[in-house]
Amino acid sequence: MPDPKFEIQMLHDRVMIQLEQEAEERRSGAGIVIPATVKTPNRLVWGEVCGTGNNVRLVKVGDKVLLNAEDQLEVDVHGKSYLVMRERDLHAVATQETDHGTGLYL
Repeated sequence: MPDPKFEIQMLHDRVMIQLEQEAEERRSGAGIVIPATVKTPNRLVWGEVCGTGNNVRLVKVGDKVLLNAEDQLEVDVHGKSYLVMRERDLHAVATQETDHGTGLYL
C-alpha cells in the first residue's frame, strides 16, 4: 500500500522558506572574487516563502525575504530543505511596488 500524501499547513506565525541557491562564487563591490568556500559570519540570505501560518500578516507565499539562516530550524520534505521560522525573525521583504521602502532594488 503506498504512503498517503499529507499537505503541510504552517501554524500560528510560522513561515516555511526555501533558500536561494548561492552561486559558486561571488564578487565584492570592488570586483574581488570571493570563493564559495568562504563563509561570512552573520551574513543574511534571500529565500522564497513556501508556506505561512494563519497569524502571518506581512508576507505571503511566493514573496522573496531576507533572513539569517544560522540557528534556524531546518526540515527536509521530499529531498528539499526548508527553514521554519517566526515571521518576526525576517528582516525584509522584496516587493514589486511600495511607497515606504529603501529605494534599493534587486
